Amino acid sequence: MTETPEEPDYDALLRANLERVFNERDADLRASALADLFVHEPIMYEPTGVVQGREAIATVAGKLLEQFGPAFRFSPTGNAVGHHGLGSLQWQAGPEGGPVLVTGVDVAEIVDGRIARLWVLLNPPAA
Repeated sequence: MTETPEEPDYDALLRANLERVFNERDADLRASALADLFVHEPIMYEPTGVVQGREAIATVAGKLLEQFGPAFRFSPTGNAVGHHGLGSLQWQAGPEGGPVLVTGVDVAEIVDGRIARLWVLLNPPAA
């Protein structure tokens, strides 16, 4: 049997991504978080396109927060799961204390303990 490398803490990493990147309104703190959590040249796959690089991901996160207002937040809805470098975390988003506007899941490829590729999957709106 071949030895496998130690698994990253998928839950801590993906929760930190939600909190420190996608909920962070301060651009400098968001940039610092991206440097901590993502590889040098990450790629993010969104329903509307592909975003390449830490700076571009920071811009997308900042625009989302601006678009939806000061009370808008992403929150995990469970614990992240993963193995062999692939992790996922379900989340919901909306105004803090208000109705849930969108739900989805982040799926991340983890390389050397950092996010290399991130897929943002949105659930269809509730009927």
